[in-house]
This record gives sequence, C-alpha cells and structure tokens, in this order.
Amino acid sequence: MNKGIKKKKQRESDENKKITIEDLEGIGPATLSKLKEAGYDTLESLAVVPPRELAELTGLSLERAIEITSTARKALGVTFMTAEEFYKKRQTIGRISTGSRALDNLLGGGIETKAVTELIGEFGSGKTQLCHQLSVNVQLPKEKGGLNGKAAYIDTEGTFRPERIIQMAQAKGLDPKNTLNNIIYARAYNSDHQVLLIRELRGRIEKENIKLVVVDSLVGHFRSEYPGRELLAVRQQKLNKHVHELLTLADVYDAAVVVTNQIVTSPDMFLANPNKPAGGNIVAHGCTYRVMIRKSKENIRIARILDSPMHPEIESAFVINESGIGDISEK
Repeated sequence: MNKGIKKKKQRESDENKKITIEDLEGIGPATLSKLKEAGYDTLESLAVVPPRELAELTGLSLERAIEITSTARKALGVTFMTAEEFYKKRQTIGRISTGSRALDNLLGGGIETKAVTELIGEFGSGKTQLCHQLSVNVQLPKEKGGLNGKAAYIDTEGTFRPERIIQMAQAKGLDPKNTLNNIIYARAYNSDHQVLLIRELRGRIEKENIKLVVVDSLVGHFRSEYPGRELLAVRQQKLNKHVHELLTLADVYDAAVVVTNQIVTSPDMFLANPNKPAGGNIVAHGCTYRVMIRKSKENIRIARILDSPMHPEIESAFVINESGIGDISEK
C-alpha cells in the first residue's frame, strides 16, 4: 500500500478516535481512580462540572480541580461557535414519542434529549402515567418514536407500578420482561438520597445506554424536609444545585430528563390564580420546557406549554386508557 495512503488513513483514524479521560495530560492512576469513583468518567462530565464541586466529591484540592476541568475543556474545544454550527449540532437531538400524536406535535416531535422537561399538574392529572409511557417508548426503535435506549426511574412518592409498565409494553408489542429489565428503578427516601442517585447515574448512564431519566416528583422531598420561610433559602439553594445537575446530565450524556412537579396554592393571592407550580423561580428557570397538564372530562387530559424557548403557548388534548397514552380519536 502507498505510504501516503497509509498516513492519510492513520490521520483519519486519529481524528475519529474519541478522546477519553485517560488521554488527559497530568492525570495519574490515583487521580483517575478518584474521578471515576465520583462518577466523572468522561471528558464531557469533567468539562462542565464546577471545580469546587469536583474538589468536594473527589478530595482533590481546588487548584487541582480547576486545572483538570480547564484541561478537559481545551481537549474538547469547548469555546464559541457560530449559530449555524449550533443549529447543526441541534439536528442530532433525539426525541421520545409520548404515545399521542397531538401531544408530540405540541412538543415539537416529542420529549427532547439534552433538555429537562417538567410535567406540572394536580394529583391524578396523569403526570406519572406519562412518565411510565415514556419509560416504555424510549425502548422502541427510532422509526417508532423511541431511542433504542433504557430508562432510569427515580420514584420519590412510591407511585411507580411495574404492572402498568407491562400493560403499556404489551400494547406496544414489546416483551414485558425485557421492558422491565430495561428500566432501572430506585426509590428515593429523602432529598439527599435523591441527589445521590442522580450522581450515581453518571457512572452508569453511558455504559448502560440510558436515554431517559425520570424524577417523579422533583420537589416533594425538598418541600417536606425544609418547611417554613426560615428554611426557604437553604431549600432553594439545594434544589437549584440539583436542577443544574439534571441539566448537566441531560446535556453531557444526550439524554432526556423528565421531572414531575406538584401544584401549590398561595393563600395571599386574591385576584390572580392562586395555583402555581412548586419550587418557585429556581425550578421555573432551571427546566428547559414546562408543560401543564389538567384533567378534562372522562379520561381526557389537556396539556399546555407553560414555558419554552421555542414553542408557542398552545394546548392539545390526549387520553389515558388501558393501553397507555393515546389520542382522542383512539379512545
């Protein structure tokens, strides 16, 4: 073979080779072990983590943490890009079908990866049902509205039901046992446990091809553990950090993150609507898309875009039946 061709092929091979954390200069076996134990096993995760958090979780000095995150950003070329380059990058975003064409259209094609989608509603509005359906649908091939991936389901209120997953899987023609095995489930018993579970996912999400992360619900534990105005600042600070970790998880691992949220009533509101999502501005600013779901007659639900950087504030209707989430015409 011609030497010039060999060199060209070698250059192409080197360009296509994915840079790993092991390739970073100045990271020895001991440091590498600390990083991986803390769940930072990719360059992307190191590039976006705050140095202070990295130092706290690994035991490294703050100066060393700053050096490592800076090196990771340089290796990945994390810097300015043109809007056209960013547009092309967004063309690779995946979407998970909700099971309802009307709801998919409302969301611009389904639940996006690299984003946090918040489902807001009163008790019994269908938030958990939609989370169950997404956990099934993510396993479908792309041409059928899935991502050929697994789901991680963090249950904070004890409402996850594998029996419901079996019903939905059978309706989609999937093997129920395989479908259950492709959902990694954990019950979060307090806010600290909830935060820890998300951090544990960093070490599993890429290895196990997890494409959907569900937190049902996001704010419940924080509200119960930090009641009263005197603890509000502490609660919101902790919740803010948790939401940003979810955003980072979605972006770094190209996963869809879906969280549910409750409705709370403000007794001091007389003229305006007293019902609002829990979590305040922290959750409102942290989530990429916010969708309000409310009950209608029979098994019909109405979804409305509450906040989005690209979707108009419109509504669509869908149904919840024995098969799962569907359209009114299929009722």
